[in-house]
Amino acid sequence: MSTNLNIASINTWINTDKKPFIISGPCSAENYDQLYATSKELKSIGIEIIRAGVWKPRTRPGTFEGNGEKALKWIKKIKNELNVKFAVEVANPNHVKLCLNYGIDILWIGARTTVNPFSVQEIAESLENIDIPILVKNPINPDLSLWIGALERLNKCGLKKIGAIHRGFSTPDKTKYRYAPMWKIAIDLKSSFPNLPIVCDPSHICGNREMIHDISQKALDLGYEGLIIESHIDPENAWSDAKQQVTPIYLKDIISNLKIKKKIEKNQNHKILLEDLRDAIDNVDKDLIGVLEKRFDLVKKIAEFKENQDLTVFQVKRWNEIFESRKNWSKEKNLDMKFVEELYKLIHIASIKSQTEILNKK
Repeated sequence: MSTNLNIASINTWINTDKKPFIISGPCSAENYDQLYATSKELKSIGIEIIRAGVWKPRTRPGTFEGNGEKALKWIKKIKNELNVKFAVEVANPNHVKLCLNYGIDILWIGARTTVNPFSVQEIAESLENIDIPILVKNPINPDLSLWIGALERLNKCGLKKIGAIHRGFSTPDKTKYRYAPMWKIAIDLKSSFPNLPIVCDPSHICGNREMIHDISQKALDLGYEGLIIESHIDPENAWSDAKQQVTPIYLKDIISNLKIKKKIEKNQNHKILLEDLRDAIDNVDKDLIGVLEKRFDLVKKIAEFKENQDLTVFQVKRWNEIFESRKNWSKEKNLDMKFVEELYKLIHIASIKSQTEILNKK
């Protein structure tokens, strides 16, 4: 997997003032009065970038799908009057053309578009060598390659002011979230591209306004550069996503209660202490690797025994015994039982794979 993206520093296209940048605004630009009132209140609490849904990709026809160019005319007027910037979702080259004509400041590609490389390529080519920031939401399904591929397509067309939006993923499992965050995927993206700005979309992850603060805080704790939060002057009567939108006043409370943490320790004494602790972790990890090596040596011996006795690789009784005993041991050590259970699933599956490979060779 490629790890090279020519990305401009976020500070070259947005002034964060050592704080996370926040984009906020209504899910949909329903009418001029609603958009103006929401934007004005957001401006009063310090929000400089307003989001507004101009085109709304709906699962089925016949529902509100946005006001299109008419909404862009409202945005242009509000931009000039309130001196704010606007961010808008685009799904095809025609959307791009219209947004550029009306002076939209930031574009983003939605989750439903990211899944389609043809659509992303068309958008990328329509923006070739145009100096405008563009953010890419993760695809609906948990596919890191698709997310990276969309970013690469934009970058190859000369776009350097690129960022990612983490808005959560669809999953068959029932969770408390509208879209499961699956933080590891976003962390893997950041690990591959350390200079890539990542913005969290807690509104879509949560699906309700009550959890937005906690998810926003988690994102900032993980080093995300910003947040995109849906805000509406009258959320209860919003035409779309009513439950996950907040009033500007509610948003102000969320922001004021967020704890902004440093990404880098600058105090030299503290830095030395941190490095000592990291060295200690490195030593413990070396021990862990050594223990795993011993465990898999034993697995090989078990495979040879099963081969001699004509036993199947997978033993249900042993599988259940491992999970029950390890959970009990973790409880005694005050460890997270769910974590230990997932860890041993990985270990046991790897053990089965190792045994199967040994038996197949023979």
